Amino acid sequence: MGNEIIIDVQQEAISIALLKDERVVEFIKEEHKNACLVGNIFIGTVKKIMPGLNAAFIDIGQDKEGFLHYLDLGRSFSATNEFTKNILADRKRKPEIKVDESNDLEKEGNIANILSTGQKILVQVIKEPISTKGARLTGEISLAGRNIVLLPFQNKTTVSQKISSKEERNRLRNLVKSLKPENYGVIIRTVAEGKKVTELDNELKILTKRWESAILSIQKSKGNELILEEINRTESLLRDVFTPNFESIYVNNKEVYQEICDYVKLIAPECKNIIKFYNEETPIFDHFAITKQIKSLFGRTVSFKRGAYLIIEHTEALTVIDVNSGNRTRSSKGQEENALEVNLAAAEEIAHQIRLRDIGGIIVIDFIDLADSDNRQTLYDYMTQLMSEDRARHNILPLSKFCLMQITRHRVRPAISVDVEETCPTCFGKGKTKPSILFTDQLEDQLDFLVTEKNYKYKKVILQVHPYIDAYIKKGFFSLYRKWKFKYKINLKIQPIQSLGFLQYRFLTAKKEEINLHE
Repeated sequence: MGNEIIIDVQQEAISIALLKDERVVEFIKEEHKNACLVGNIFIGTVKKIMPGLNAAFIDIGQDKEGFLHYLDLGRSFSATNEFTKNILADRKRKPEIKVDESNDLEKEGNIANILSTGQKILVQVIKEPISTKGARLTGEISLAGRNIVLLPFQNKTTVSQKISSKEERNRLRNLVKSLKPENYGVIIRTVAEGKKVTELDNELKILTKRWESAILSIQKSKGNELILEEINRTESLLRDVFTPNFESIYVNNKEVYQEICDYVKLIAPECKNIIKFYNEETPIFDHFAITKQIKSLFGRTVSFKRGAYLIIEHTEALTVIDVNSGNRTRSSKGQEENALEVNLAAAEEIAHQIRLRDIGGIIVIDFIDLADSDNRQTLYDYMTQLMSEDRARHNILPLSKFCLMQITRHRVRPAISVDVEETCPTCFGKGKTKPSILFTDQLEDQLDFLVTEKNYKYKKVILQVHPYIDAYIKKGFFSLYRKWKFKYKINLKIQPIQSLGFLQYRFLTAKKEEINLHE
């Protein structure tokens, strides 16, 4: 199996799992009420200047004020600021973008000389609000596409250093220079290598059109508000990770399916057939064995090989990972060789966990002690190799003599946290419940209530239960399932759901809306 993307769209959230050989390597869950802010452009007001930090706090209309450091203003902030002033002074006229490199900000300067309290400025979110901190902001506006990044208020054209061919770099640079509008800068991304002029030209026009819509939003703005929203999380992920190597993309929502079809047709028309709409009764994550993987991978303790395990602790300042050999049977190789073997296996799982949970900031790993410096170097080299596939910027320091490794990884949003522990849905943590043998009687009572008290309001009822309960209810020819259907003369469907607790259940309508039994 190759690479697959599985997208589970629910009423309250959207979850995206990236599979490599059927193993979850990336997982993103975003609640609709907590949409991602990274990439969004805001018009904001300077609320407070902090000379000691050489930074300012900006009101962008969110719960917390954003943080803007002098170094994040951008060299071309003077042009951005002048444009913003002009457009707010005369909202009916669209001012020209003027780039004058002689007015570029110095690398070392004082933000108090640039900004003043109450000033309106244009900013973009580069880091999500985390814990008590507000969003991290920049004054350097950019619009990211699949192959290129458009930079209003700049005039430079740069090419990704990862494109090794000098001829290809020159071709792309000259091509884009001939296409881009005046006073716009462009960054050519790695995936643009080998792309034809029509693809780059079309994307440039799309990004320019998005910026034009942002200008209209600035003209209509009434306060501190969102000017231009980044494309949704699903398309953003596809933009960053999608390659022709993907075998399939499965989506369980018709509307999102159509959005992805349109987007893939735009960035890679030859791959449009790999997008598939999932319309089976079994939940999409259960069908692809993702639910079980998430339950086993997101706990505080993660087992990885022959009884060895990791303990992962998240704190305010950093993430600590402890490597333990557990009850692993020692071989005849000796303590040092055994420790190296466990550490190398742990490195594989740690690299996987860092990417899976999107752990950022400072990461400290306590490996099993290695006395031999050559073995520590082997472990360091192996970890560097494993982390080379990580798209996030990171830096790995060599192991200390205590076998501690420090990693810094670019943090854009809080680490993914999934609560894998289940509170008993019957006793609610009290420790006492009704006899479990009576659970099916409880289900029948609820079904009887739906039929008699609701006066056959529901033509079809879906009962979701744990897979073990599903197997018990359907066991044998004269099963409880068959008995209930004949007794109550109702279109009943039993559906096994892996994410439910052992004695947890839900009744749904034909439209898969949960029935409130306590109305």
